[in-house]
Amino acid sequence: MKLRRHLLSLFAKPLLKGLMNVLWLTCRVKAVIGEEHAERILADGKPMIPCYWHQHHIFGIWYMLQLRRRGLKVGFLISPSRDGEVPAKIAESWGLRAIRGSSHRTGARALKELYELITKEGISPVNTSDGPTGPIHKFKPGAIMLAQMSGAPILPLSWAADRYWQLSSWDRFIIPKPFSRIVIAVGEPRHIDRQLGMTELEPVQQELEQTLQGLTKTAEQALQG
Repeated sequence: MKLRRHLLSLFAKPLLKGLMNVLWLTCRVKAVIGEEHAERILADGKPMIPCYWHQHHIFGIWYMLQLRRRGLKVGFLISPSRDGEVPAKIAESWGLRAIRGSSHRTGARALKELYELITKEGISPVNTSDGPTGPIHKFKPGAIMLAQMSGAPILPLSWAADRYWQLSSWDRFIIPKPFSRIVIAVGEPRHIDRQLGMTELEPVQQELEQTLQGLTKTAEQALQG
């Protein structure tokens, strides 16, 4: 079993990384709508909490790499189990920070570690807002609590492709077809008032959920136009 896991790990990393590189190289990013919102935070030199749906990992990661090249220290929360070993190695090979934690088993510890990474090291941890297991397109409170604790703004973003495959997984994961066109939409940074109580944060969840849905529609309409 150990040999089998080792072989899977050995081949999975170049395979997954190669697939991502093929898609990034062949697909054309037609536009990044609202990029000035990210530029404003980058100009301040402060960390942020980028948020997108779990199904949008492929070009969500692509955009994070663009921001990293412009000075953003990007981190990804990755499962501490063996299943997370390959994604962690891939993230580190791209110069991203792999934060090993699970929202299920070590949620409180992960939140504390993310807070310290933001406030002490200036890391910007990416949040897949309906992950890790859904329900799909339901904005969970983790990013909001982290933004409230740390003072770092939430940066919502989404993207759309004109041609893609969609998996039957819980998140309906989207894989753009090679040579498709991509539009990325970035929303305004959202600061969370530290004085808000738990019941007052629920409308913020709904607001951010609608924001991500609206950004997806903006990207889709830009492709049609």
